Parts: sequence; C-alpha cells; structure tokens
Amino acid sequence: MNETIRQSQPAAYAAIDEATRASGFTMASDILTCSLLRTLAASKPGGTFLELGTGTGLSTSWILDGMDADSTLVSIDHDANLLAIAGRFLGGDARLKLVTTDGEQWVMRHLAERYDYVFADTWHGKYLLLDEVLAMVKPGGLYIIDDMLPQPNWPEGHDLKVARLVEELEGRGDLVVTKQAWASGILIAVKR
Repeated sequence: MNETIRQSQPAAYAAIDEATRASGFTMASDILTCSLLRTLAASKPGGTFLELGTGTGLSTSWILDGMDADSTLVSIDHDANLLAIAGRFLGGDARLKLVTTDGEQWVMRHLAERYDYVFADTWHGKYLLLDEVLAMVKPGGLYIIDDMLPQPNWPEGHDLKVARLVEELEGRGDLVVTKQAWASGILIAVKR
C-alpha cells in the first residue's frame, strides 16, 4: 500500500483545480487530505457538515462527494473571489450553502448550531474561537484540521501556535484525538 490516490475524483475537482491555479490561490488542502475528508464524510449519513475556510472549493468538492443525499454542508469564507470559484462549480448542489462572511462574525452568530462534522481550515475554529467551534461539534461528531506539519507559507513563529493548539486539543477531556504526520499533517478528534 502507498499514498497514491486511485479513487475517482469528484466530478468538479479538475475544473476547480484549474480555476484555483489560474486565481493564484496556493493554500488549498492537498489531495490526500481531501480524500480523507471524503471518506470521513461518508461516515455521517444524514449529517450536518461545517467547513470553515472554503477557499476555491477543492476540499468542499470532496466533502460533498462523500456526503449522502440527506446531508447538508455550510461552507464559509471571507474572500468573495475565491467563493465565486466554488459557487461556479458547486453552487448547483442543493446540499451546499456557501456563505461569504467574516469567520468570527459567523461563528458568534451561530453558537447554538451543532454539527456532525467540522473541517476547520482557517484561523477561526483553529487558532481563534476554538472553544466556540468545538462546542458546535455534536457528541460523536468529527473535528478535523490540517496543515499541522511545517508548511512553506508559515509566518515566523507559527510553529509555536501549532504546538500550543495540538497540546490544547490533546489535553481536553471531551475529545478523543488522533494526530497523523501524513499529507500536510492532520488532526482528527471525536467529541465525547
């Protein structure tokens, strides 16, 4: 066994990838992470999904590909230009709600909502408002983050933030955590 992805890609993935490259956006989740996101999505039939940090919709396409017809996904990003790419290729999917907004404002307005699956791929829900976003995860729900291994675009001192975040997540009594030094570095937690 190796890391080669031999599964089919979501229908819109290649077109989104091409548009992403043309846009100059370089912070999309890698294909290994996306494959895992799809597999984990399939474990939550009829689920409620939240993606914080849509970007251009590359990871969104994989999450949708793993979801069943009765599931819903809310995906937010502050960058309307990036969301326009996601909307162009994924906007026709009735299970998906794309929201252009500031992450903090959105989280603070939706504190009472609960989700079966949260992919936090931006600062909010990861380094900011962590407690608030973790409170949105239902018991038995998944909390997933990536980019936990050193990345070329990390600013000075970001490695210390990553270490503190991982330590905090491991120290919580309400989460069961697995760290994977694979792809870009993935942490998966299940809420007790």
